[in-house]
Amino acid sequence: MPTGIPDDSAMATRVQRARRGVRLRGASVLIAAIVSSSLSAVRSDDAKFPDWPPLLEERFEDKQALDRWEPSDPQAWKLTRQGDNQVASQFQQSEVETPVRSPFNRSVAKDLVVSDFVLDVDLQSTARDYPHRSLCLFFGYQDPAHLYYVHFGQQADEHANQIFIVNGAPRTKISTRTTQGTPWDDKWHRARIVRRVAEGTIEVYFDDLTTPVMTATDTTFGWGQVGIGSFDDTGHFDNVIVRGVRVERPDQPSKPAE
Repeated sequence: MPTGIPDDSAMATRVQRARRGVRLRGASVLIAAIVSSSLSAVRSDDAKFPDWPPLLEERFEDKQALDRWEPSDPQAWKLTRQGDNQVASQFQQSEVETPVRSPFNRSVAKDLVVSDFVLDVDLQSTARDYPHRSLCLFFGYQDPAHLYYVHFGQQADEHANQIFIVNGAPRTKISTRTTQGTPWDDKWHRARIVRRVAEGTIEVYFDDLTTPVMTATDTTFGWGQVGIGSFDDTGHFDNVIVRGVRVERPDQPSKPAE
C-alpha cells in the first residue's frame, strides 16, 4: 500500500538526477565563463588598439599554410600535428648564410607589410635545456640585413633575451629593459610585440600581457614584415595574429623617422 515515502531505489534515482542537473548547470556556467573571458580579451584588445584592425590570423590548419610564409630555408619548416591541432614546426637548422651576424631560422608572413602593429604568437621551445635556449620573433623585416627581432633567451646577457636591430651590421642590442631570462619549459607560451613607429616604442610581453618583459625605443625602420623562428634552436608556432596598419613596401630600406 503506498505510503508517500519513496523506496530506496526511487530515492537513489532522484539523487542521481539531482546530481546530474548540478553537473550540467556547473558545466554550462564554466563554458559561459570561458566564452565570456575570450570575448572580454577580444574587447580588451579592441579598446587598446582601436585603429588597428586584424590583418592576419594564421592557425596553420590547412595543408597550404606554409605557402603563406617566406622562410630563410623551406627545408627547416614543416606542419606537424599535436593531438587535434596542427602547428608550424621549425624542426631543424636552416642551411643559410646570413649577410651579417643574425638569426638563421626565420620565416616571415608573405604579402603583409606593416608600420604600427601588435603581434600575438603561441610558441613552444623544443630545444635542449641550456642558458641560451631560445626562440625569436621578427618585425620591421625589410631584407636579411635590415630588421628587428626579439630574442627570448633562457638566461639574459648582451646577446640573449634582448631586443635587437640588424642594420647592415651584426645584430646590436637596443633593449632598455629586460628580465633575467625567459622561463622556458616544454609547454606552450604566449608572446606579444607592440610597435608604434612615430614614437619608436617597442614593447614585448611573455605570458603576462599586462606588463612588458622587454622595452626599447628606436625609429630606424618604419615598416616591415613580421615573422617567427629562432637564432639556432628549434620550436613550434601557432595562432599568429597581427593587428595594425598595413603599408606599401617602398623600393628602398627605410631611413630613421624624422
